[in-house]
Amino acid sequence: MSIATKIVPFGSGGRIIETACRTLSIAAKGVNALEAQFAEPEFAATFTRLVGLVMNIRGRVIVTGMGKSGIVARKMTATLTSTGTPAIYLHPADAGHGDLGMVTPDDVVLMLSHSGETSELGPIIQYCKRFAIPLIGMTARVRSTVAQAADIYIRLPAVKEACPNALAPTTSTTVQMAFGDALAIALMEMRGFSADDFHKFHPNGRLGAQLLKIRDLMASGEDVPRVREDASLLDATIEMTRARLGGTAIVDAQGQLIGAFTDGDLRRTVTGKQDLTVEVGRFMTLSPLSIGPDDLASDALREMHDRNVLLLFVCEKGKLVGAVHMHDLLHAGVA
Repeated sequence: MSIATKIVPFGSGGRIIETACRTLSIAAKGVNALEAQFAEPEFAATFTRLVGLVMNIRGRVIVTGMGKSGIVARKMTATLTSTGTPAIYLHPADAGHGDLGMVTPDDVVLMLSHSGETSELGPIIQYCKRFAIPLIGMTARVRSTVAQAADIYIRLPAVKEACPNALAPTTSTTVQMAFGDALAIALMEMRGFSADDFHKFHPNGRLGAQLLKIRDLMASGEDVPRVREDASLLDATIEMTRARLGGTAIVDAQGQLIGAFTDGDLRRTVTGKQDLTVEVGRFMTLSPLSIGPDDLASDALREMHDRNVLLLFVCEKGKLVGAVHMHDLLHAGVA
């Protein structure tokens, strides 16, 4: 008897797949319902007003919610913060025990509650009303406490939960999270938040590696192999051996990159029993592939794979300023 048969009463593993697909279908309908609301002029105007409010505050977005909504609130906080909007999560249960002190008049408070009747939000509502701190309420119930207290009310669509007992928050939390992402990205684009800004907030891990610039990884100065085109093959070989990058740049009197000579070029030349006193310029690759210091390392790696090369020279206005090897990119975690 299979494991699937043991855990599904009177059925087979097909029932598991059916349940999973049904759950995803219900979740998709919920997100589609949220998207449809943006076509409503009133909802679109409210969202625009919300973005404008957050853009103009001097403080932070204080995101709060209990239970599953609290988990979504934490995720929303993380997404806002990492995309340029300062945000912090406030646990409603701790708010009335001193944590309300973190909320200032420069902030705005965003409350998540599917029912709109989360009792733990009461002290937060009272505090914000007392000190005129803007309140944003996200709930599916128009006549709820949260909706009535909010200065800006985000009416989420009434959705069917995927839970067969209609008890466990599933679709409703998916919709909350989708709205949070929509808000964060709208704010991100309004701020003109760039890849450079993103890298400042994500310096570590794979994501940070994808946002590294060439100048962060390239060899520069005396570490960059270079010879003039009238240098001998022997001189070029010595320079390549010194730098250990698998090649050397060929430059003119002004330091402009005019060619490249690699280990592969050397092997082909030696195989032909060429005199090593001959000028390297006769065997160099003209107009070699180069990249700028402010280009992304991930773009450089992609170019290397596409062109089947291991070494790229780095130029500014044609002048040689560095060199980067594929191994350096891979070692840094660029992929």
